Parts: sequence; structure tokens; C-alpha cells
Amino acid sequence: QVQLVESGGGLVQPGGSLRLSCAASGSIFSIYAMGWYRQAPGKQRELVASITNAGKTNYAGSVKGRFTISRDNAKNTVYLVYLQMNSLKPEDTAVYYCYADSSRNARHWGQGTQVTVSS
Repeated sequence: QVQLVESGGGLVQPGGSLRLSCAASGSIFSIYAMGWYRQAPGKQRELVASITNAGKTNYAGSVKGRFTISRDNAKNTVYLVYLQMNSLKPEDTAVYYCYADSSRNARHWGQGTQVTVSS
């Protein structure tokens, strides 16, 4: 089993920056990709960014050039994934969920962290 814990959400003004962190523990050696989804009120959950163990990244068109996903798999007991969010817009307001894909096509989710972009 994989456990995910997110942190770093909060309130920021338009144009500001936030960095989200996600720590994966448990059966981390089964993980082959991690990333972030977000869900705004009344909208479907959407993929924001993902990164594989090989370092291949993928971004939603709406965040390209503003968000950067990175990872740190150096430790044997925890994997870390970060989402650096710059030039934030009100439409980026959502609950952001970390996920991890592991063997046997399992997807694991974090509890979510609120990001609010408002003046």
C-alpha cells in the first residue's frame, strides 16, 4: 500500500507563487509515476501535471510555462514530488490532489490541499 500526504496549499494573490509537496511512503518501490490533479467547485477533476520515474513530465495546457513538477526519489523510505506554481491566476483555485500510480494498475490518492488565488 502507498500513503500520500500533501502540504503547501494556502491563499495567495494573483501573480503569486506556491509550492505544493507530496510525500509518498509505504510500498514506494512499486510506484512508476506521480502527479497532481485538481478539482474546482462544480467542475470535474483534471490532470495538472505528472512525472514518471524516468523523469518524463506532462502538463495540462492551462499550466504550461507556469507550473513545474519535480521529484526526489533519493531516499529509500519516501518519495517526494513537488509542484511549483508561479504566476497564479484565480482560475487555479481548486483542491489539489497528489496521486501515485503503482504496479497492478493501482492509483493512490492524497487527501487534497486547498489552493485559493484571490486578492
